Amino acid sequence: MKSSVVFSVILLICVSLISVVSSPGQPPPRIGGRMTEPLEKYGMPPAALGTYRLDTSPRMISPYGAFISYQVNVDASGNNIVGDAANEPSIAVDPTNGNRISIGWRQFNTYTSDFRQAGYGYTTDAGLHWTFPGVLQNNVFRSDPVLDFDDTGNFFYLSLLVDTFCGDIWRSTSGGQSWTERSPDGGAHSGDKEWFTVDKTPTSMGHGFQYQFWTGFFACDFGEFSRSTDGGATWQSPINIPNDPDWGTLDVASNGYLFIGGNDEGSSFWCIRSTNAQNPGVTPTFDQVTTVNMGGSIVYGGAVNPGGLAGQTFLAVDRSGGPTNNNIYMVTSVQPSGANNGTDVMFVRSTDGGVTFSAPHRINDDPVNHNKWHYFGTIGVAPNGRIDSVWLDTRNAANNTDSQLFYSYSTDGGLTWAPNIAVSSSFTPLEGWPQQNKIGDYITVVSDNTGGDVAYSATFNFNPSRGQHEQDVYFVRVSPSGGPTPTPTATASPTPTSTATATATATATPTATATATATPTATSTPTVTATPRPTPTPRSQPTPRPRATPRPRP
Repeated sequence: MKSSVVFSVILLICVSLISVVSSPGQPPPRIGGRMTEPLEKYGMPPAALGTYRLDTSPRMISPYGAFISYQVNVDASGNNIVGDAANEPSIAVDPTNGNRISIGWRQFNTYTSDFRQAGYGYTTDAGLHWTFPGVLQNNVFRSDPVLDFDDTGNFFYLSLLVDTFCGDIWRSTSGGQSWTERSPDGGAHSGDKEWFTVDKTPTSMGHGFQYQFWTGFFACDFGEFSRSTDGGATWQSPINIPNDPDWGTLDVASNGYLFIGGNDEGSSFWCIRSTNAQNPGVTPTFDQVTTVNMGGSIVYGGAVNPGGLAGQTFLAVDRSGGPTNNNIYMVTSVQPSGANNGTDVMFVRSTDGGVTFSAPHRINDDPVNHNKWHYFGTIGVAPNGRIDSVWLDTRNAANNTDSQLFYSYSTDGGLTWAPNIAVSSSFTPLEGWPQQNKIGDYITVVSDNTGGDVAYSATFNFNPSRGQHEQDVYFVRVSPSGGPTPTPTATASPTPTSTATATATATATPTATATATATPTATSTPTVTATPRPTPTPRSQPTPRPRATPRPRP
């Protein structure tokens, strides 16, 4: 009897601990400010065949003013797939032919499971019609999709194998219609929340090189950074990055210098440089680490995205060849210093190769209200130097959670920003969760000389059998001429310094929310089926690696 009681107590304690760690929507536990669990974890097995894609409805086309959002994750007939879910989209655009675009996303074949795969779609008519052939590998648990492209129009897809935290690169020479795995499963090393970029400058020593970094605490093998000099086929042995940055992105200047933007999951942000990563004969080193003030802290578990981030740190470099050439820009959605709710989209710039950065500037121009969320802030830099920024925004919502996609731009290197424009209808981010209480962790934009191509997730489609809206992936084209052309207003000092500079911003007038309209439209693009590949043998869950003494989160 005594042993039975003891066993029951132990069992109760274990069950309680498991529920604390794994309850949906609960932030992972932290040690010294850093998360002790990855944002991506292996969960449910694949859904049984025949339990999804049983019903369809007309694909969603959602107009809002001069802007139109087109659903991307549609079936072979161009219809919405009832009962699935899709989020965390990443976009690639062919720089030689803007009609060819591909988007990758986390594909949940049924909202009843958290088992996700590497979904992808493509368009040959600049986003008006989309084809969703399937996933990179059937019944292989993948996540954290990141797409990029080279200067000749090849697309690349970095995908994480969640059970091992190893990644691999896939390449498409057909504008995303079909994909071939370049590195073997897990051959790109990688880790949780990985990101990569391609050197697109023909005159750079590292032209065509791919650079990748990830959260080293949850890595495939070790390190935080790797490089490929052969288009993703092979990757060097990983190395560490100073300060162990997380949840960020990277880009390459026209001189081949590599810049990484990341954070400590709190209020510390850095821009980290390597001048020799472009040299294939040496192991890359990092010769400059600059602390950057973004005006607040990264948020995990906010009201609009309880199981995910309010945004990552996005870094982009101007390669226009003009007066702003090699400017470095960083954007992230942060909770302002001193606030305990809400986020703002904050921007900084460097004109001296990352040595110094400007004071943080708030891009969202609505009156300060810490109950409002301006989340998933990201940027793209056009070949002519224009900066586009998009984000999800609750400014017009009485409940402070219903969201719209907003847009602003700068034509003078971030000194001034155009008044914000809503470019989508309103939607709730709190429905359609596929056993994960979030709508992803990021959205993306690729800019050209006249506008930007945006991939984002929204819940415009309604599933009557579930009584909820569904998460789907959408494409929208934004541009300064897409609606009433605003006049930029002064927002920052002409010379970036580390000293805070007073700024003036215009106040936007709330715009009435249009009702999304479902329109049946068949796609004329033929369906291409990806070649199935064998399922990789699962490996044991990686053990978090020791770090130096972690920094406390404020």
